[in-house]
Amino acid sequence: MIAKILVSVGVVFYALIVPFFEINDTHVFNPEWGAHARLHEVWQLATNCLIGIFSLWLIWIKENILPASILTMFITLGFMIAYFTRNSYGGSMVLSDGTEKVVAGMNIGVLGFGIAIIFAIIAVIIENRSKSVG
Repeated sequence: MIAKILVSVGVVFYALIVPFFEINDTHVFNPEWGAHARLHEVWQLATNCLIGIFSLWLIWIKENILPASILTMFITLGFMIAYFTRNSYGGSMVLSDGTEKVVAGMNIGVLGFGIAIIFAIIAVIIENRSKSVG
């Protein structure tokens, strides 16, 4: 049960919390963004939400934590790659109003997705140990 909850937390981060923060005038409805960039943003949000629904089905209905954990790590590591290479392509986590969402001095995306990655790894370890014991 702990492994299911840990992976589900990561899914909630990318499939519910991120859209909550991005379906507004700083992202999806940002008039400074080109129409093509907004389309890609909505595509990414919709894809992540659908992967999240699939992952929750894997976790809670199929009781198959490994693929859901891998999907969580792919999505969250994708963000980390974008974040840590942002200077190479002119990206930024600073919003159009000049602010950046931080918690304890750390970017909220790096913090949340870092936690999601750690939780997914722990869930896989727990699941593998329970399968080797049982």
